[in-house]
Amino acid sequence: MTFQIGDKVVYPNQGVGIIENISTRCFGASFEKFYLLRFGLNSMTVLIPFSNAANIGLRRVTKDREISRILSYLSNGSCTINSDWKVRYKENTDKMQSGDLLKAAEVFRALLQLHVDKPLSFREKKMLDRARYMLVSEISISRNVPELHAVNMLQRALAKAGLRNFC
Repeated sequence: MTFQIGDKVVYPNQGVGIIENISTRCFGASFEKFYLLRFGLNSMTVLIPFSNAANIGLRRVTKDREISRILSYLSNGSCTINSDWKVRYKENTDKMQSGDLLKAAEVFRALLQLHVDKPLSFREKKMLDRARYMLVSEISISRNVPELHAVNMLQRALAKAGLRNFC
């Protein structure tokens, strides 16, 4: 998959960024092309080699119909929560690093459900915040709405699942 300057793409576990530049760098006798990706939240930039973009999981922003499926999952889906926090944290980390928005939604819903029963650890609170950010930013861009509207969409979906006031 190739991207153009100006394309909005998702970098796993970091969120949505914009391809600002495409450059070529020389390494010895070989040349490598790179995407320069800038994230709006903190103006962080990342250089991603063309040859590694697929392995990293760089992808286009999720389409609107997939957002509907994700909101439906948050409203009606079920999730299993591993009681061993180390195993649960590893599983959730793997899901977040996959770059798959549905897996981020699974992490988000599972951690919210767990939070109903007991306080989350510091690391799990950070992961919950990261999953929430991933969902809100991608819903906002995919549906072309302000982030506040994306938060409201999440809140409505979670309210149907009985998870109020957690978003």
